Amino acid sequence: LSVCPTYSGAAASFILCVKGCFVMPHVSIVVPAFNTLETLPETVSSLLAQTYTDFEIIVVDDGSTDGTAAWVEAQPDPRVRLFRQVNRGLAGARNGGIIAAEGELIGFCDGDDLWEPEKLAKHVAYLADHPEMGVSYSASLLVDEANRSLGIIQAPRTADVAAHHILLRNPVGNGSAPVIRAATLHDIGYQPKGEARMWYFDENLRQSEDIECWIRIALTTDWGFGGLSEPLTRYRIVSGGLSANLDKQFATWTKMADKVRMIAPEFAKKWLPAAEAYQRRYLARRAVSLGDGKVALRLQMQGYAKSLHPLFFEPRKTISTLGASVVMVLGGKRLIDRALRKAAS
Repeated sequence: LSVCPTYSGAAASFILCVKGCFVMPHVSIVVPAFNTLETLPETVSSLLAQTYTDFEIIVVDDGSTDGTAAWVEAQPDPRVRLFRQVNRGLAGARNGGIIAAEGELIGFCDGDDLWEPEKLAKHVAYLADHPEMGVSYSASLLVDEANRSLGIIQAPRTADVAAHHILLRNPVGNGSAPVIRAATLHDIGYQPKGEARMWYFDENLRQSEDIECWIRIALTTDWGFGGLSEPLTRYRIVSGGLSANLDKQFATWTKMADKVRMIAPEFAKKWLPAAEAYQRRYLARRAVSLGDGKVALRLQMQGYAKSLHPLFFEPRKTISTLGASVVMVLGGKRLIDRALRKAAS
């Protein structure tokens, strides 16, 4: 027996870890969970159904009040284990899972998303064949609350991914798409002053924390990014789950951008104006989905005043978003839905 530090709540605690008595799993799948008990069983079932079986599932109960911990502790499969902490947000939940992880690879699947059965096997094979890659990810199928396809696939750039691609369009796509080498995450870990544990994702960011992490990997390490074109992740779109406070979302993105300026000033000077235009277009599409065409138009005009990069490099999506905003201002939701679906296809 050896004493191994871990973290739960506001102070460090210690648990006994048995070393050398069993073979460590090759993959640790971190599942951040905050009051997601309604969807968590389906999420965990999709992970247990993986064709590649050398893994553990770490459900991070991030201060839930819905019985998440009790449900996890009742699971009969020994590969499912619980990590409890006070609520620290999504970044903090992922950090807790990384700290608890024992695998050489670490995958992430939020407590309301799903993995296709072949996903883990294909990521393991990809990373074995590409030792220079630190971050792998897949395309994602968007589904509704009932796990029904919305007919939209996030089809990201999968090769020759540079730091500016991450800043502009985040090819990883969503937090349930990546499987990452533990060594890659440990290369960017840091311990903020006054904190009892390491941070890999910035817990000061309640949104854009994943993009900030990927950019930090791209700018400060030699690890590469590579994607799988198959939609191996099911990313759930929940009605009412989108924040209506779009200005607050942009303010969080701005905090991320400020960190990029600190890390790489010249890179930021070159690419942040275009990145802002893409971010404002993204928020404009959210505004359209929330029924506010005027806000959508305002966001786009502010973004394109910074850079016309989206218009030149993604004209179809850019024009259709503008069109959807105008149609919403004038009326006609059916036309909007058709325009957005065509733009996303």
